[in-house]
Amino acid sequence: MSTETFAKPLTVRAAQVTEPGGRFSMVERELPEPQPGHVRLTVEACGVCRSDAAFVNAAFPDVPFPLVTGHEIAGRVEAAGDGVEGWDIGERVAVGWFGGNCGTCLACRQGDFIHCARMQVPGWAYPGGYAEAVVVPVSALARVPDELSAAEAAPMGCAGVTTFNSLRHSAAGPGDLVAVLGLGGLGHLGVQFANKLGFETVAVARGSDKAEAAKHFGAHHCIDSNAGDVAGQLQALGGAKVVLATAASSDAMSAAIDGLGNNGELIVLGATPEPIQVSPFQLISSSRTVHGHPSGTARDVEETLRFAALTGVRPLIETRPLDDVAVAYDRMMSGDARYRMVLTTGK
Repeated sequence: MSTETFAKPLTVRAAQVTEPGGRFSMVERELPEPQPGHVRLTVEACGVCRSDAAFVNAAFPDVPFPLVTGHEIAGRVEAAGDGVEGWDIGERVAVGWFGGNCGTCLACRQGDFIHCARMQVPGWAYPGGYAEAVVVPVSALARVPDELSAAEAAPMGCAGVTTFNSLRHSAAGPGDLVAVLGLGGLGHLGVQFANKLGFETVAVARGSDKAEAAKHFGAHHCIDSNAGDVAGQLQALGGAKVVLATAASSDAMSAAIDGLGNNGELIVLGATPEPIQVSPFQLISSSRTVHGHPSGTARDVEETLRFAALTGVRPLIETRPLDDVAVAYDRMMSGDARYRMVLTTGK
């Protein structure tokens, strides 16, 4: 691979938080140089994910401060360290929650890279994508199809791959009833992917006003969870093979379990510390299961992007320049974003 680089200044601008729970400020940081096995990317877009708040508030262990977060990155390869092969300068790439793996732990030796004991998440293991440039391990790279802009590709590195990967590896087959619980940043992608994967798709959201949007995204049925008896309405449709729980509400997840049919799965994506309430009686007689699903490897991200390009699945995004990071972050945290906030650098 050529190591020719674009002309760049010796510093890059980044949005930084100096202490847990702090506010973002724009700073100049030294231009990072890629070490062996790493590449430097020019960041063109970076999604603003709710998981970023966990880093900003030091909810995960050993979060480094000052902090540059951001794990939904899209841009171009700008420079490469020694030993990097198969990637060209200027190539369009994305990096998601999966920001590299160690290659030596038991999970990696089993080929189960997403469960790497030392998996690297951008913005946690190394400075993330709220910046004009970032250095990442080459194992984190996914190619971006021409059909997707950088701003469209960025959320696919976390929200997109998480919903697509969980559905394609679920128990559901074409024509099966699949319910997507929540119609937010993950849910609006989950509904689109469920439709394009050939499932009879149900959107479960709070309020009857969500029905028009749900139908636009591809839902065949809409259930207003505020009206109650979500499980009963799912059973009236035949019972769900899968309930994809994207909303971070344990109460909503608990209320949907009895809507599962025989051998049905509640797949948990929405992260919340409150326990899901379920009794053995709800699980045993119908062979139901409740399990979580992580995001996906760089290859999974690439396959998500290719499927989206092929089928027309797109995140509905609001873009803000990097300088407006605080505005974008606050809109994400308040739930006002429709449906994903994306920072752009103008690169």
